[in-house]
Amino acid sequence: MIQFKRLDHILISIPEGKTAQARTFYSQVLGLREIPGEHPKGAIWFQIADIELHLREEEVGPYSSRHPAFEVIDLESARQEFMQNDVTLEYSSEIDGRQRFFIRDPFGNRMEFLQYDSSQK
Repeated sequence: MIQFKRLDHILISIPEGKTAQARTFYSQVLGLREIPGEHPKGAIWFQIADIELHLREEEVGPYSSRHPAFEVIDLESARQEFMQNDVTLEYSSEIDGRQRFFIRDPFGNRMEFLQYDSSQK
């Protein structure tokens, strides 16, 4: 059984070419603190209480990259659980201090599962 720890982040899509407008809205209008750094695929990250909000430009297509990300106690156990249930795992760019993979539910919704390296949290 997968042991969930918490919701880590949510990634939402913004139209292509709108990162600057999104940065202004989320930082100035909503007052969120941007998390600096070079994030995967040009994303911008913001802190909301104890979770992160990730924004990334995305072309409209049949499968979106939008997803919630769940921190789990044991990522390897979660991986084994999905494999035993014939759920396909997807991998993406690496993020320092985090191990992760993605799945899609039977309806095409993307979900990320991650575990922080012990030195990170």
